[in-house]
Amino acid sequence: MKKVLVIAVLAAVMSAPSMAAGDAAAGKAKAAVCAGCHGANGIAVIPGYPNLKGQNEQYLVNSLKAYKNKERNGPMAMVMQPQAAMLSDTDMANVAAYFSQMK
Repeated sequence: MKKVLVIAVLAAVMSAPSMAAGDAAAGKAKAAVCAGCHGANGIAVIPGYPNLKGQNEQYLVNSLKAYKNKERNGPMAMVMQPQAAMLSDTDMANVAAYFSQMK
């Protein structure tokens, strides 16, 4: 019975979608436009805007996707929705990797 359980758990883990990390170097080029509000070093230059430096990678991807899909409609939506609309899923992963690796 234990073998069946172990095999079932391994099968579930192996079949789950992987969270492939983005390419931070490619993200740096795409993130240049972000610097106007979020700072060249990931520290926001405008009060009230979030710092992106060291932020959780998956959180950033989810946030960008939510803006792109118009699921986020808060005060920053007018700025972020058009920015996110220009990014592919790969671009989002790369930008997120870039900011998350900043220390």
